[in-house]
Parts: sequence; C-alpha cells; structure tokens
Amino acid sequence: MTTLDPEKQKQAKQYARLRRRLWLVDNLFGMFYILAWLFFGWAVALRNWLVRFTSNDWLLVVLFVAVFGGIYFVLNLPLGYYSGFILPHRFDQSNQALKDWIIDQLKGLAIGVPLGLILLELLYLALRVTGDLWWLWTAAGMLVFTVLISNLAPVLIMPLFNRFVPLGVEHKELEERLINLAKRADTKVKGVFKFDMSKRTKSANAALTGLGNTRRIILGDTLINEFTIEEIETVLAHELGHHIHRDIPLLITFGTFITMVGLYLASIGMNWAVNYFGFSSISDPAAFPALGMILGAFGLITMPLENAVSRWRENMADDYALESTGNKEAFVSAFTRLANQNLGEIDPEKWVILMFYSHPPLGRRIEKGKSFTAT
Repeated sequence: MTTLDPEKQKQAKQYARLRRRLWLVDNLFGMFYILAWLFFGWAVALRNWLVRFTSNDWLLVVLFVAVFGGIYFVLNLPLGYYSGFILPHRFDQSNQALKDWIIDQLKGLAIGVPLGLILLELLYLALRVTGDLWWLWTAAGMLVFTVLISNLAPVLIMPLFNRFVPLGVEHKELEERLINLAKRADTKVKGVFKFDMSKRTKSANAALTGLGNTRRIILGDTLINEFTIEEIETVLAHELGHHIHRDIPLLITFGTFITMVGLYLASIGMNWAVNYFGFSSISDPAAFPALGMILGAFGLITMPLENAVSRWRENMADDYALESTGNKEAFVSAFTRLANQNLGEIDPEKWVILMFYSHPPLGRRIEKGKSFTAT
C-alpha cells in the first residue's frame, strides 16, 4: 500500500499557497489594467484613433482587441513565465525545456487567437443586430461552440500538443481491462491511447475525452509508468462514472445557464457603462474592456458555486469507481500516489476548497476509499 510522503505534503502546501498568490496577483493586475483603460479614457481614445484608418465594424473590433489584448499579453508575460515555467521547475513538477515551453505558448496563441477572434466577431455581430436580446443569442452560440470543441478537441487540437498512440502489445492486459470496464459502463470508446505527458510534467492523469465517435480513453505515460494496473483501472472507473451519471451534458447545461445569467447581467451593466464612459453604443469596440470587467467579476462571484457543483459530481464519480471495481485498496493507493506525484495538498483550508477546488480534496477521497464497504 502506497503511503503519503510527509515531505511531499510540506512541498504541496507551499506550492498551492504560491499558486494562489500568483492567481490573486494575476487577477488584480487584470482588473487594474481594465480599469485604467476605462477611467483614463484610453479605450475611447484608441477607438477614435482607429476610426481614422477604417470604418469597417469587423476590422475595428479586430484592431481594438489586438492592441488592447496585445499590450496586456506583453505586460503579463513575466508573470505567466514565472507561474507556468519557473514555479513548476522549482517544485520539480516540470520536465519541459524553455524552448518547448515557448513553443507551447506559440501553439496556444496560434489556436486561441483565431478561435477567440471568431467568437468575438460573432459576439459583436449579435451586439449590432439582435438588440436587447444579444445576451440570449450569445449564450446559444457559446453552447454550440462548447459542444463542437468537446467533440473535435481530441482529434484536432490535443494532437497538436501531445503524441497519442495505441497502448500496443506491451500493455495488452491493461487495455483489455479498461475496455471491459468501459463495456460494463455501457460506454463505447474508439480505443485506449497513451500520450507523452512526461515531456512536460511529472504529474499523472487519465481522461475519457470526446463525444460520440471521438470518445476515447487517454492515459498519460506518467500514469502508466508509475501506477499499477489496478490503480489505473480505478482512476479510469472514476472517469467512466462521469459518463454513467451523464455529467458532461449536465455540466454543459449548467455552464450554459450560468453563462446566460452572466450575459444578461452584462447587458444591464453595459447599458450603464455606455452612459457613464461615453461609448457610442454597446457594440462600440471601446466598450470591450467594460464587458470584460463585468463578465470577469461575475465569474469570480460564481466560481464557488460552479466548483461546488463540480465537487458534487466528482464525488459521485468516486462512488462509482469504488462500486464498479470493488477495489478500495487500489482506490486509496491511486489517490495517495497522486498526492505524492502531483504534489496534491490533502487537507486544504475550507475557504480554499470553497473558492478553488473543483474536485474533493485528496485527503477526503482517500478517507472515502478507506471507509468504503461493498454492498
């Protein structure tokens, strides 16, 4: 039976504390950056300058956001570098060379910027042509986008960052056990794949990704190399629990509802912002920072609620993992090993759980396994 490493837990607490501080600094910086653009009049000044060169609504949105977002990206780059590269190396959680980290950032920009601009242009189209119901049209569009990305990411986006290969003969027993586990959960999968997680991190993970014809089981090589077959089986059983409980459609529906409420409140806030800051309309590109501030504040306020719903479903998935495998020793050992390998804090403060944890703390999951009694 794997046991918790006390030294690792000391590191885990320090690592978690530093990441929370960086999260706070990042959010405060973003807030003050947006407020500066609004209250110093930079947003209106930039729009006035841009209209000297073009009156095209589509191009104005792209140019405004390119300047506004580009400056933010450059100013925030040192913080991103420290939190994304320096800190994980400091706690021995990263295997990535600086060159590879930079390549990942460039890939992320290459994918995120075009997708973001498409969504942004559709948002501004809704602002221009749908009147007071722009928030409803935008929420519907976000729902369609979420479903499409969930379906296409495993085959179009994820392979850009990792190499996915079938498990092969050397892991035949593992593959058969996982496929059988999926069949017992009445879940059709396209196969079991290993991906090169170790090229970036020492952490371990597994997932059931995709929807319909793109659904597949993926295992990090760090998981395969460090965990027993029984431990991997219980980790995957947890993921299958989400399928059994229809968590993906439930969470997409809940997320859409939260988004719709946020956009509706944003529509009210934007009407106030137009008058207060002197924007020409809610579709004025200069009003983009105000929209970002409203939605960002709403996201922070609702984050504890969203995390609570997520923890509820994760707890149910843990129950399924224990019931379907009947192997509480492997369950306890797997999450103990995750705590050691991923520097997972087992006993965070209650306010930390409430604010930041989308999963039950590892300590509670380990205790759940220990107290499980098969029925």
